[in-house]
Amino acid sequence: MKYFFAICITVLLGVNTVFSQGKAIGHKVEKGETITQIAQKYHVTPYDIYQLNPDAQSGLKSNMVLIIPNKSGVKIAETKPAEVANATTHEVLPKETLYGIEKKYGISDENLKKANPFLENDGLQIGQVLTIPSKNAVTTGVKSNGKSAVTSKVVGASKEQYVFHDVLAKETKYSISRKYGLTIEELEKRNPEVVTNLPIGYRLTIKGTAPKVVEEVMVKADVVEAKVAAAKVETTAQNPVLTTLKNNYATYEVQPKETLYSLSKMFDISQDKLIELNPELANSVEIGMLLKVPAKEALVAPVKKEYTSLVKIIEDGKRKRMAMLLPFNVAAIQNDTVSSTYNRLKKDRFLNMTLDFYAGALIAIDSAKTLGFPIDVEIYDSEETKNGSKVAALIKANRLDSVNAIVGPFYQSNAEVAAQLVALNNVPVVSPLSKDLGNPYPNLYQTIPTNEVVKNTVFDYMRAHNGNIVAVVDKKKQSILQYLKDYQSTVPLVDFRDNGSVSAESLKSMLVKGKTNYVVMETANTWMIKTIIATMVSAMPTYDMQLVILEPNETLDTDEIKFLNLTKLKLMYPSVIRDNVTEATAIFDKKYKKINNVFPSDYATRGFDVTFDTMLRLVQNVKFEVTVNESATEHVENKFAYYKKEDGGYTNKGVFLMYYDTDLTIKEAK
Repeated sequence: MKYFFAICITVLLGVNTVFSQGKAIGHKVEKGETITQIAQKYHVTPYDIYQLNPDAQSGLKSNMVLIIPNKSGVKIAETKPAEVANATTHEVLPKETLYGIEKKYGISDENLKKANPFLENDGLQIGQVLTIPSKNAVTTGVKSNGKSAVTSKVVGASKEQYVFHDVLAKETKYSISRKYGLTIEELEKRNPEVVTNLPIGYRLTIKGTAPKVVEEVMVKADVVEAKVAAAKVETTAQNPVLTTLKNNYATYEVQPKETLYSLSKMFDISQDKLIELNPELANSVEIGMLLKVPAKEALVAPVKKEYTSLVKIIEDGKRKRMAMLLPFNVAAIQNDTVSSTYNRLKKDRFLNMTLDFYAGALIAIDSAKTLGFPIDVEIYDSEETKNGSKVAALIKANRLDSVNAIVGPFYQSNAEVAAQLVALNNVPVVSPLSKDLGNPYPNLYQTIPTNEVVKNTVFDYMRAHNGNIVAVVDKKKQSILQYLKDYQSTVPLVDFRDNGSVSAESLKSMLVKGKTNYVVMETANTWMIKTIIATMVSAMPTYDMQLVILEPNETLDTDEIKFLNLTKLKLMYPSVIRDNVTEATAIFDKKYKKINNVFPSDYATRGFDVTFDTMLRLVQNVKFEVTVNESATEHVENKFAYYKKEDGGYTNKGVFLMYYDTDLTIKEAK
């Protein structure tokens, strides 16, 4: 507690010091006052007030005390109400002169100093806020050094109080419109010149109708040329959502399903740095926001891959060569004098997984042969464990650095060894089962989405559907709490009571009408699950509700949880594999059972999907990497949407979102 008081005292002393130096003024907000009115009163901009009072951005409250800046300790002009009514303000920028300001607004030196008496004693200083008298007048400039002076004719000046805003370096239309309580459409309607771009330093009309300028000629021709050149730099579009700016920065338009995390990864900067460049991100990430981001060479906006069917076969007749490195560990089985082969097959789960994968792969190879794929497949025993393998020796002995693709090995460390050994020829190494982050190799393709990708897919979907997201997370679910903190920090958490039970009142208070309320539930506690479900079901007559889980939850499969309630709430969850039966699934199951007398396991189906997808990409008229960058594919149970990782290599973001439908079937959420 004493530390708290010490901090408070320090802050108060700091504020008093600022006041005593004449650099700030205290203002007590009165009922009905707006930030614009207060800014006008003290001849500052709303941006100046927000900088010292960040809490004011969420709205003003009666009796709130604001710190009002008096920049550089300069005096604030005291003008009579009658004078202010027909005036605007101007903040003095570096390198500006009285002559330039007077010419800019078409006023005389006498009138400017009359409106700002302190200029006589203090002179012009950077940061001063000048009162610019507005009147019906015509001022004609004269020639100066052979250049045209300003010729401005102002007519029809309105008595309405004008509010202007000079665009700063880090600002966007979104942040400016939010600051003044406007929509972007309203801002563009008042300022049609900024519909296509937003030049730094441009003066926006926020309130009132700016005086009509009938004729205006720039003071110096070189100023015109400089402005035109700057405009060209700022409006050179590299692609529909990314515009290059000067000083190694670019403007990026936020696309659907993007999050603060995905944007930080896309542009290879921290989330804090991204918020520093774009303060409006601290509130939320919204589609259409224009962000300032680091410009990189050949930087392009990632395009969401559409799932397509790759059917075009190479026409030049050149055969492809594909190798499969699978951990049969035959030598270990032969040397096992304790267990028989039968007992080993019965107990060795890793070997069973390998054999299932292999059985599925054989069907893929047979299907490719039937379709006429010109591919020769070589299968090798990688003899791998977590601690080592024969991968390096196999690659060297069989010249596998010259094949067109390698499927396997299973372990991440062994897949990395293979990728490193064949990297010189850029041979794709497709890792079929590992989802470890590992070391970056540009030719390594990981086919299983990471846990983060799986969870992010859920939140991207909910945001893309403009949902209201709340989360109920048991304190025992520390990994989920950490994930939300790291990647979904804006999602509110439902409160718990002192006895540890979930607060139904807290959950209900977070619901929103007119939107789908996605309730993310992460707990294995039966009573807690019942409370959440009962609260949601009771709210359904008033609110649109959907229950969401991020990880498998065995408690939901028990008799204590009514299945009908899960269908009412359309329980949604992410899955690496498709959980519903399709025509393709039925065909594969039937063929597999006919060959092996059993239905396929998930590993068998994955063996087919990974192998067939790799072969399909090899027989296109373009390189393997090109098919990966251009196309996402979907087979029996698995999706393959590869994206290049920031540190190298490719990761698969193909995740299914499944839900329980009211007809008691599981369907894919689109």
